[in-house]
Amino acid sequence: MKPLIVRKLIVDEYNELFDAQGMKYMEFNSDYSAIRKYCAIILKDCPGEFKEGNLLEQQLSEIVKNGIKHGNKCDPQRKLKVWYDLRKRARFIVEDEGEGFAYLEQWNEFFRKRQEALYYEDFDSFLNLASFRTPQSDDNDGGNSLIAALEFWNGGMIYNEAKNKVGVVRWFQGGHGKAADTQA
Repeated sequence: MKPLIVRKLIVDEYNELFDAQGMKYMEFNSDYSAIRKYCAIILKDCPGEFKEGNLLEQQLSEIVKNGIKHGNKCDPQRKLKVWYDLRKRARFIVEDEGEGFAYLEQWNEFFRKRQEALYYEDFDSFLNLASFRTPQSDDNDGGNSLIAALEFWNGGMIYNEAKNKVGVVRWFQGGHGKAADTQA
């Protein structure tokens, strides 16, 4: 049996994923209805092979949505800051003006238990861990987009100490970068 490897969300204020040198920068109002528009603006010059159908847009939209909805509470006076680089890989830094992901450690524990239940084929426990809920969750929240994000961002998903800023990177096979590369 292969060993169980569980990825997790990491807090590392000084991680190189937060180095925005040479990256493009945009600022957006926290308009929930404009999330797709914002992502289209950011990805307009994205190499086609990076888009992977619409997976890149979907994952970027989730990060932007989380910053607008959970971080900035859809307050149009609050800004969402986005740094991005689409040269050798897809790399983003997204920062909101909110109080941060207060339940990050609890989510990591939820995900660890969920992965262990799946690994040990404890399907009753796995089903009981279908979604992650906090007191602030609404009917559309469940923490499942973070599960997909950990798989998608194969070069890392790092939060700052305040947990209101996330740095992510995805490496691609082929002409623009190699999945095996580790440097952001």
